[in-house]
Amino acid sequence: MRRLFADLTRSPLGLAGAIAATVAGILVVTLLALGLVGYHGGPYLGILAFVILPGVFVVGLLLIPLGDWLARRRRAGGGEEPALPVVDLNHPATRRRVLFIAALTVVNVVIVALATFGAVEVMDSPAFCGSCHSVMDPELTAYQRSNHARVACVECHIGPGAPWFVKSKLSGAWQLVSVTFDLYERPIPVPVHDLRPARDTCERCHWPTRFVGDRLRVRTSHADDAASTPRRTVLVVHVGGGEQGGGGVHWHVRPGVQVRYQADPSRSRIGAVELTLADGTRRTFRAPEPVEGAGGEWRTMDCVDCHNRPTHVFGTPEREVDAAIVAGRIDRALPFVRREGVRLVREEHPSHEAARAAIRDGLRAFYAREHPDVARSRSDAIEAAAAALGDVYATNVWPSMRIGWGTYPSFVGHEEAPGCFRCHDEAHAAEDGRTISQDCDLCHRVLAEGEVDPPVLKELGR
Repeated sequence: MRRLFADLTRSPLGLAGAIAATVAGILVVTLLALGLVGYHGGPYLGILAFVILPGVFVVGLLLIPLGDWLARRRRAGGGEEPALPVVDLNHPATRRRVLFIAALTVVNVVIVALATFGAVEVMDSPAFCGSCHSVMDPELTAYQRSNHARVACVECHIGPGAPWFVKSKLSGAWQLVSVTFDLYERPIPVPVHDLRPARDTCERCHWPTRFVGDRLRVRTSHADDAASTPRRTVLVVHVGGGEQGGGGVHWHVRPGVQVRYQADPSRSRIGAVELTLADGTRRTFRAPEPVEGAGGEWRTMDCVDCHNRPTHVFGTPEREVDAAIVAGRIDRALPFVRREGVRLVREEHPSHEAARAAIRDGLRAFYAREHPDVARSRSDAIEAAAAALGDVYATNVWPSMRIGWGTYPSFVGHEEAPGCFRCHDEAHAAEDGRTISQDCDLCHRVLAEGEVDPPVLKELGR
């Protein structure tokens, strides 16, 4: 065995491969053992243990026979020995060598297999997906604040099946190159054309036939007066769906109904809509003016055409500040705190650190100038409000990635972006003169809008 090892490592290349494979193999086995006892150490240790070290291990193994072959080739040129070894299993020494190499091969295959399994597990984790800080911090932060924070990224971005797994890893390889050499766009374009159909991802948990009936929604906003007076809007949302007919929001995807459309690349403007009903009736509605880039492929409407930001949601200044007040992170008793908060977070800054400092200084200056008594007696509340406003800015605006307010609008509803009104504008018309209705009651019924104390909430016991 000593002679075998000496033969395989007698070239510098083979010796380097043996050292690399041995060190990497020991480290991989050690880190695998640590993982089995519960120590994981974060995404970077996982990348090292299951991606980098296994790569070094495999390269080292390949260098050993390559170095031996090159050494034999050089000696064969001098007439010393053949370029390839002669394997004669009739000799006991040769048999022992073959068995030893076979045993090492089994061990190596086991190590590589375990490392491959670990690599897939690590690369499928949200921590790995968000580990490119300069690039993915905005998406990771929004994900961690979302309703899907306990759903792994791959559940939505890849889904089940080998073809999409392979496609995602090939795409990820180019993304790694882009990050390494700073080739990526800022802000990152929305991958609307690369997403898997919702029936293969979203509908594994959310299926339209289960969304039936109406849902009560209460939204709280605040006025810009001194008291930041809370105002409530009460809606009955007609969710719709189901297999028995009926209208509502999910009528668009109910069985027997197919909606197709042509849109510009961002899908924010719709050029034509084709509606096919269960009885075979087909009608096409077109925009009054041609929409640039919307004359190509027809797309069948599904969940993400409205729920385009189901997880990575970036809010508006007004809604984010309102939410912070409702959560108690900003004291509404501070005069004009809502108005000033929205004004301050709207300002542009070169970094999160600069934004936090400017927001804190701006809020202090406002109260020192306009309400000096409040500045003296409520300094703790002012500092807490400044910290909360800094968080509002830092979780929605990313100067390094050129992400500002409104960069990634949501198409749910029609307040932040056209949303529903991309089609429901009474302007898309069919040949017979029919238009796509803009009647509000199709999707919801307004029980109260911006009221201080809506009577309907008392009636409902809320």
